[in-house]
Amino acid sequence: MAAKSDRLEARLTSAQRREIERAATLASESVSSFVVTAAVQRAEALVVEHSSTVVPAAYFDRLVASLDEPDGASGLARAARGARRRPRIKAA
Repeated sequence: MAAKSDRLEARLTSAQRREIERAATLASESVSSFVVTAAVQRAEALVVEHSSTVVPAAYFDRLVASLDEPDGASGLARAARGARRRPRIKAA
């Protein structure tokens, strides 16, 4: 286990502090350990939640099927090849 040297402070109401102390006692943990554990669990859950995108199954199926369809933008590639290029403006 890594040595703990960082500190984190928070302001809270008396009622919040009492609630946290009560919960820490029920969990047989120190207040510090209880708060750190709760904060880390919440942080991990939020990171996981925001690390993936969930879409309806029908949308996903259409997306995967569209990857198998031929490219419909060949006209754009042709237009880009035939576009007139302008010379770069040189700084004075």
